[in-house]
Amino acid sequence: MEPTMSQFEQLYRQVALSVAGNPVVEKVLSKQGWALAQRFVSGETAQDAIKAIKRLEAQGISGNLDLLGEFVNTPEPANANTEMILATIDQVHAAGLTPYNSVKMSALGQGQTAPDGQDLGYVNTRRVVERAKRYGGFVNLDMEDHTRVDSTLQIFRRLVKEFGHQHVGTVLQAYLHRSEDDRRSLDDLRPNLRMVKGAYLEPASVALQSKTDIDAAYRRLVYEHLKAGNYCNVATHDHHIIYDVMHFALAHGIPKDQFEFQLLYGIREDLQRELAEAGYTVRSYIPFGKDWYGYYSRRIAERPQNVMFVLRGLL
Repeated sequence: MEPTMSQFEQLYRQVALSVAGNPVVEKVLSKQGWALAQRFVSGETAQDAIKAIKRLEAQGISGNLDLLGEFVNTPEPANANTEMILATIDQVHAAGLTPYNSVKMSALGQGQTAPDGQDLGYVNTRRVVERAKRYGGFVNLDMEDHTRVDSTLQIFRRLVKEFGHQHVGTVLQAYLHRSEDDRRSLDDLRPNLRMVKGAYLEPASVALQSKTDIDAAYRRLVYEHLKAGNYCNVATHDHHIIYDVMHFALAHGIPKDQFEFQLLYGIREDLQRELAEAGYTVRSYIPFGKDWYGYYSRRIAERPQNVMFVLRGLL
């Protein structure tokens, strides 16, 4: 029996993520891949990212900055990452822009203990949200592998209660079995949520494995969040889902200012411009920094077409 396209794409993704985690592959791509990674990464510095924001804003597209890096094990790099993000927020404001940043709390010390006994990820993320709020900005707490979901949602709840949903949001991953329950559990916060399909290699015990099932779960998350009256960031490049969300909003009288489309930097820029020209809020997820390999490998794993781009560049 021939595998379906959905089965092929799922197998490709599993193999690509497994291969990317091989130390030999990581060493080769880390040495040779930066020129190729620049398709997905705006540059190594905050100034590179600010230039990207300004270029996109000229096309009616907003930016969401992400300093690349994750899974640090000691306080020193966690605190250093925090200082770099704070400096970036200051630089964005100085450039005449409103800060909008995504942060991975594992890069800020999540799971480690701060001097006052609290979670270091919470302490550092709070500093980031406080700085962004000073300039009228926004911070999105990225969601990572399933082992960090409980901690991330607990920290998110604390920060929303202190700073408000206008200044802090988080992410739900459609492929996790728990995400629909998690979404409902947050309704009392009126949360600003970014809906993604999920980009980590997770076991079937915690995550859906079929693309068809993940797509259906993604639509349910978005639709239920919109029907609850909450702000939704529809983060996908799947034009079928994008158009379905547009039609759903029209059919249910949901205004355009209750949701936005978020797409990745360097991918489907034609679609980003098309949506912006149609009057929708569009935001590009703009990564920058030197620690780009993990992000780059997940982009390769998302679509078979991406690996051909890499192979052509290496050859």
